[in-house]
Amino acid sequence: MRYISTRGKAPALNFEDTMLTGLARDGGLYVPETIPTLSTDQIAAMAGQSYEDIAFTVMYPFIGDTFTEDEFRTLISNAYANFGHTARAPLVQLAPNHFLLELFHGPTLAFKDFAMQLIGQMFQKALGRKGERVTIVGATSGDTGSAAIEAFRGLDNVDVFILYPHGRVSEVQRRQMTTPTESNVHALAVDGDFDDCQARLKDMFNDFEFRDGVRLAGVNSINWGRVLAQVVYYFSAAVSLGAPAREVSFTVPTGNFGDIFAGYIAKRMGLPIRDLVVATNQNDILDRCLKGQGYHKGSVHPSISPSMDIQVSSNFERALFDAYDRDGNAVAQLMAELGQGGFDVSQGAMQALQAIYTSGRASEEETSAMITRALNTTGELLCPHSAIGVKVAEEQRGGTTPMITLATAHPAKFPDAVEAATGIRPPLPARMADLFEREERLTRVANDLEALKAHITGALNT
Repeated sequence: MRYISTRGKAPALNFEDTMLTGLARDGGLYVPETIPTLSTDQIAAMAGQSYEDIAFTVMYPFIGDTFTEDEFRTLISNAYANFGHTARAPLVQLAPNHFLLELFHGPTLAFKDFAMQLIGQMFQKALGRKGERVTIVGATSGDTGSAAIEAFRGLDNVDVFILYPHGRVSEVQRRQMTTPTESNVHALAVDGDFDDCQARLKDMFNDFEFRDGVRLAGVNSINWGRVLAQVVYYFSAAVSLGAPAREVSFTVPTGNFGDIFAGYIAKRMGLPIRDLVVATNQNDILDRCLKGQGYHKGSVHPSISPSMDIQVSSNFERALFDAYDRDGNAVAQLMAELGQGGFDVSQGAMQALQAIYTSGRASEEETSAMITRALNTTGELLCPHSAIGVKVAEEQRGGTTPMITLATAHPAKFPDAVEAATGIRPPLPARMADLFEREERLTRVANDLEALKAHITGALNT
């Protein structure tokens, strides 16, 4: 199994090097050269299996010779051992033919745990075997950072620095990043928004002297390993509702496009997915683009769903790569235009995207109203991101095809928004009950590449 860059200039890599590298040296994102497929018999055999067994079947064809079968099974088992639900990703019925896929039973109460816990295990195994150490730098709009810190805290071969937008994450998200005591993890509050954090991260990867000097690695959704781990719960959910004999659809609240792109990979692997629905908040650049209005950046407007407050959706580049028939030069040109403010999608590529994805949006008022209505009609407390997904799914679903909406975070991660909509302040699980009593440890840093590089270099040398 080999991986190639979406911009066509970087060398092809095996899975291990792709995982440890993150962003390609030409600025592109790595994708599989070919997509393995599973037979209907293989998919049907997943019925009744554990999440871990399904994960092995789905992911191992992408791994190559990086890990043996026994090694990879052990890594998967370790990754999900501390989840709070034995089904790992259980389904809850909201209405006839509408189901909620609960992805918040991991250690940090967000869907990012499914990928990050496994990434942590794979990094530690690969680096330990090589006797090497890397520096992970990540950018987060809230959930990726806490999931990364939880996955890598205390590990022997990794130092972790997480950039998050100062004042633009929930208090629970911030404290999950700033209260771990292990010396190898660092929370950096950047003066800017998430797009600024993401831009500085890419700047660091494109500064090859710095990148090589600190052995830089990335675990943002740009890392293929992240996308791959998220493919699994599409299979587990679909099989629970009758796949492969029955088609299913998915609605995904998304800002960075990685979670919905994982659904596209599942479809390419043979899972009978009818519709993949992108749900956005008021920062609706993806919805506008998929409706044919081009991809043109505007200002980021802070919302009650802060993990989706994004204008530059990194993983959309992977979708564009396939929509443009894997033409790396075309994608590189689009990304250059994005640096100047945005681009229009060609007619052929737009048709290719619209054949796979549909989309919708929810305003702040609609999001709050959905949180209220879901509690009144189903008894479910939804986080704002999940509520956006449910609202858009209700508009899109129809016929006899089951719709599965991804619930991406626990409502307790966004207690202010949930309480404002319902009058109920969702409590944290017992294992996190003392979160607000723990001492915080963070560094506030300017939105400046040199300042960030200097801080990271200094911290590594102390």
